[in-house]
Amino acid sequence: MTRFFVQRLGLALLVAVFVSLVSFLMLRAAGDPAIAIAGEGAAQADIENIRIQYGFDRPLVVQYADWLASALAGDLGRSTYFNATVAELLAERLPITLTLGLCALSFSIIVAVPLGVLAAVRPNSLLDRLALTIAVFGQALPNFWFALILIVLLSVQFPILPPSGNETWAHFVMPTIVLGYYSMPAIMRLTRTGMLQVLRADYIRTARAKGLDPLTVLFKHALRNAIIPVVSLSAVQFGYMLGGSVIIESIFALHGVGQLAWESISRADLPTVQAIVLVLAVLYVGLTLIGDLLNAWLDPRIRVA
Repeated sequence: MTRFFVQRLGLALLVAVFVSLVSFLMLRAAGDPAIAIAGEGAAQADIENIRIQYGFDRPLVVQYADWLASALAGDLGRSTYFNATVAELLAERLPITLTLGLCALSFSIIVAVPLGVLAAVRPNSLLDRLALTIAVFGQALPNFWFALILIVLLSVQFPILPPSGNETWAHFVMPTIVLGYYSMPAIMRLTRTGMLQVLRADYIRTARAKGLDPLTVLFKHALRNAIIPVVSLSAVQFGYMLGGSVIIESIFALHGVGQLAWESISRADLPTVQAIVLVLAVLYVGLTLIGDLLNAWLDPRIRVA
């Protein structure tokens, strides 16, 4: 297990560094950052001063090396718009996005996994068709439209939940449902497919022939093996929720990292955008690493694959 962990950790670090390099170059290729900071109508002398002040006149290799070294030391730079360090902005906004992502993933797993198991136990039944219908609607329903419908129903027509903000747990209910419902179909379908395959396996038939309790066979023997690909998918979905919650955070005014990214991009706040991309990439890679380790713990065969 230790060797497997070291291999996966080394690969994760390489991926994180590569993503940081690609994002750094893409942001520079999008245009002159000095002009973006100074504004379109700025004088050439002001643009040159900004270029020298922020070090944009140096070679790209030197800029990237200095930025990465500072980031590894915990210095993510200073925002050119918010008049605060990027670390302070992320410390304020990241917990909101993490809370939303964890709640949405939990909601998705709690609903999708039991539905997938029940659909596999009773294939082609009414329950199976209902689960597949929910999956189709989840993929076809635009999340921004679903969010607006929930606001109209639960905040306007029936004032049960607050429509925006992040002060209490109630403010996270509707965003959790919207973000989690979008990821639920993939988890449900993968659970159903995995359970159908496992339930046809020889060792499941043997366990049933030995007279084991049906629930023990279903949850201890079948679900443990069927859930392995779901673990990897859940890690990927959680990373997507962290990086793709811009629309949801904007609609519900949650003021998380997603909304911070949108504000930074629209105001050409390059240091903040770079830091957000780096942090989200590291989180995404870290979640993938955790998913691999959980799979290796669930199935020892993966460690020697």
